[in-house]
Amino acid sequence: MGNEVYSAAIAIGLGVLVGTALFVPFVAVSYRRRGRLTLGRSALWAAALVYFLAIWTYTLLPLPDAAFYACAGVNLDVFAFVDDLRAARSVTDFAVLQLALNVLLFLPLGFFLRVLGGRGILTALLVGFGVSLVIETTQLTGVWGIYPCAYRVFDVDDLLMNTLGAVLGSALALVVPRRLRGSAVTDAARRPHPVTRGRRLLAMLCDWLGTVLVAGVMGIGVQVVLEYVARDHAAVLDGTLARAVSSAVPIALWVIVTLATGRTVGDLAVELRYRGGPLPEALARPLRFLAGIGGYLLLSLLPAPWSVSATAFAVASVIAALSTRQGRGLPGLVTGRDVTDARAEAEA
Repeated sequence: MGNEVYSAAIAIGLGVLVGTALFVPFVAVSYRRRGRLTLGRSALWAAALVYFLAIWTYTLLPLPDAAFYACAGVNLDVFAFVDDLRAARSVTDFAVLQLALNVLLFLPLGFFLRVLGGRGILTALLVGFGVSLVIETTQLTGVWGIYPCAYRVFDVDDLLMNTLGAVLGSALALVVPRRLRGSAVTDAARRPHPVTRGRRLLAMLCDWLGTVLVAGVMGIGVQVVLEYVARDHAAVLDGTLARAVSSAVPIALWVIVTLATGRTVGDLAVELRYRGGPLPEALARPLRFLAGIGGYLLLSLLPAPWSVSATAFAVASVIAALSTRQGRGLPGLVTGRDVTDARAEAEA
């Protein structure tokens, strides 16, 4: 039981990290393919991500301790499980439970392939067999040569049961209404939708999360590179240069995007645009940046205790988004513009 809990914890932890990194692209794709972001479909994608990671962690982890390593066996006898089933005395026999687990383990794979990817039974069969083959081969080769021999039993019957599970999962997914299956662009994705306060808050979340991720990647990346290039430099040892880059790059990227399009990354993700108002475009666009994520980022650069003003700005932004018409918030108040669905322009 300890190994199962360990594998589950690793899968969930990795799922949270990967899901966070992919959140903004996921929102953007959802709005362009289905016209909106729904809780149910988001939960399905999150479950699919954790499941995919769980397959690898459950079947490959924990890796064996080299000090107590022992080579595992190999079963190349196809349908050997038939004899095991005949010898089983009850449905709780280990052989029966192992077969059932191998089928159930790949059942969600076929389900997700049909519901989220719009793929049928043939794809489920091929993908199920391919994924199972890679896992079994990884175990057979001792993680491709890291260990001298197989650290888990290579069983050809596992390939069959895993593939069967994927096929059954694909068939089970047929109970989901056709309109809810697949990833093709829907008619709703082409039509304008009402601008809600929740949608504006989602755009704000995408802006904030996007800047945090860019800052983190740039800071870690620069620090790692400098550790090899200028290991003894003071700016490397205390992280000054890495912090400077991680602060400057998100601001530069969001300035470029906002000035070029009139929309922040969050606006682009959820298909929003500010229109109208008395100000010329050349002035409205930089004000859109400063009254939104730009103001927060710039205030965050202030030394303590003044940097707390960034938190106050963020709270004021959320309150304004919740209390103003259609959630236009501080950018709408500062520029005098209304926030609209960006697809309304294309339809017109």
